[in-house]
Amino acid sequence: MGAVTVHQLNKEFSGVKALNNVNLEIEEGEFFALLGPSGRGKTTTMRCIAGFEDPTSGTITIGNEQVNHIPPNRRNCGMVFQSYALFPHMNVFENVAYSLNIKQLNEKNVFAKMGVYARLLNRRLGRMPKDMERKVMEILEYMELDQYAERLTSELSGGQQQRVALGRALVMEPAVLLMDEPLSNLDQKLRHSMRNTIRRIQQDLGIATIFVTHDQEEAMSMADRVAVMNNGEVMQIGKPTDLYSHPATSFIANFVGTSNSLHVNSAIQDGEYTILKGDGFTLKTLHQSKDNGTAIIRPESIQIHHRDTEMNSDSMNILEGEILISTYLGSIVRYEVKFANHQLIVDATYASGESILKPGTKVKLAIDPERVLVI
Repeated sequence: MGAVTVHQLNKEFSGVKALNNVNLEIEEGEFFALLGPSGRGKTTTMRCIAGFEDPTSGTITIGNEQVNHIPPNRRNCGMVFQSYALFPHMNVFENVAYSLNIKQLNEKNVFAKMGVYARLLNRRLGRMPKDMERKVMEILEYMELDQYAERLTSELSGGQQQRVALGRALVMEPAVLLMDEPLSNLDQKLRHSMRNTIRRIQQDLGIATIFVTHDQEEAMSMADRVAVMNNGEVMQIGKPTDLYSHPATSFIANFVGTSNSLHVNSAIQDGEYTILKGDGFTLKTLHQSKDNGTAIIRPESIQIHHRDTEMNSDSMNILEGEILISTYLGSIVRYEVKFANHQLIVDATYASGESILKPGTKVKLAIDPERVLVI
């Protein structure tokens, strides 16, 4: 069973609180991401689950067993490190087999241990049992690395090294797979490819996976659910679409995707709408609000038009502004628009041949009240 439960987890380093009452419920077979800025508790949480750090308080359960006092090598967790932690003097086969050798060292059979020591000193001195050799080759074939079995890992590309590290973790048949920023050392194109590879493997094997990242795109594109962490606390847990569409705080709205935040001084109910008033603006929303809140508007929720365009303000929020910056990004054009005392980011879909509005252009912005979120 690969379900993981973290209950009221706290961790202090020299009196400094790194984790504060972290609670997580990760289901068997789930791909779960820990997302947040660097240094906010994600890796510390994972290291506590793996057994590399002892919690100050709280409990960790894997399957039906509480593992707080179980050493890392007996927790049945596979780990993929940010640096891959491959042995450069070993070939691909030996790197993947290393996990099985170490597992055998934990057994009580003295002769099995002697065989492992011999293999680690020199592969020629101790031949690996046939079943172990077959298991390693099966993983290499699955990872599409069998043709590189005899090649040193230093001779591989970054993506191939990443797959070796993943294969070494999976050959142990762990109950839980832990991955700490595994894609951060790859270039952008390779990261996209490896996202798909990791997700496919995880779904094929049905293994509970905890994936630490500061990259929102990685978390949103790969995970079934995401926990956003900040300052050692879990701020919100949900499906990627829920976090994006219904962020619980301004921090989450700004960290998960791009957002425009406007401080609301007052909120007055008017029929089906709530009227939001702030410094130089009035907006209507279909969401409940209160005074001194924050209106959140995603860039793609704003339509941009020339100022002379006729628009119906009864059903839409209409703002007037001026383009400060136009940035072509391929499928979209990102505009920074000044209105009143504020700047809004607007993402407009770009079709080939369309003209891009220039800085200084006077425009109207249309915003559906349903798209004005309030926190």
